[in-house]
Amino acid sequence: MSPATHPVAARDDRIASMFAAARDRGEAALVTYLMAGDPDLATAKAAAVACADGGTDLLEIGMPFSDPIADGPTLQRAAERALASGTTVASALEVAAHVRARSQVRLALMGYLNPVLSYGLERFFADAARSGVDAVILPDVPPEEAGELRRFADAAGVKTVFLLAPTSTEARRRAAAEVASGFLYFVSVTGVTGARRALPEDLAMRVAEVRAASPVPVVVGFGVSTPAQAHEVARLADGVVVGSALVARLAEPGSRAARAERVRRFVRSLKRAMLR
Repeated sequence: MSPATHPVAARDDRIASMFAAARDRGEAALVTYLMAGDPDLATAKAAAVACADGGTDLLEIGMPFSDPIADGPTLQRAAERALASGTTVASALEVAAHVRARSQVRLALMGYLNPVLSYGLERFFADAARSGVDAVILPDVPPEEAGELRRFADAAGVKTVFLLAPTSTEARRRAAAEVASGFLYFVSVTGVTGARRALPEDLAMRVAEVRAASPVPVVVGFGVSTPAQAHEVARLADGVVVGSALVARLAEPGSRAARAERVRRFVRSLKRAMLR
């Protein structure tokens, strides 16, 4: 891995300032997701830069794992392709460093705890910071059990983001709010990632409950796959996450440049939908 060495400004304020800037523009923040190493490292780097060029406010870079608990079929296949191409945690850090050398877009790594433990918690967060990563999202780490992880993250100046679901109890919402940094990630559906034809009817009420208890911005993901859906969610939340729909476009056949251009065009269409 070759971490980026050029400076990033005011790490502690970068995510907060991103949401503030979006609010000032009358928008929700656009959060997009791609898997590192899907289908290979060079294409993933090109697509990640295309996301930044397209106007994404925060890019989640997936770290592939063989046993994901939150990923639907589209992201599972992306992880399989990435693992087959030899992608590791170090590869995901390399993608982050590649983007950071070209853009000040906010970056988050998203994956599961076991590969991070294998890499080493202290080493992982130190390398993440050197690679320009602003936040880390590990869906299988509950907030009540994140003490050691947060200690290393705080030391490195990296935010830790926790997930809440429609089934989260009031006690879980309070626990997440107590340790939240960066933002809270609200899962819009009970289930795994993946495109849905319609958003849940009670989404507005659920998001309002989380936002009322949260000291940090709330983004909504899982199931958002079209600009129209993104616009609908942008009226409710501080940020909108689109992952599977983007990964599916990248997976369509074509040259590396053609795939990156598809990603760039789709991100631009989503970005236009962020106006409330």
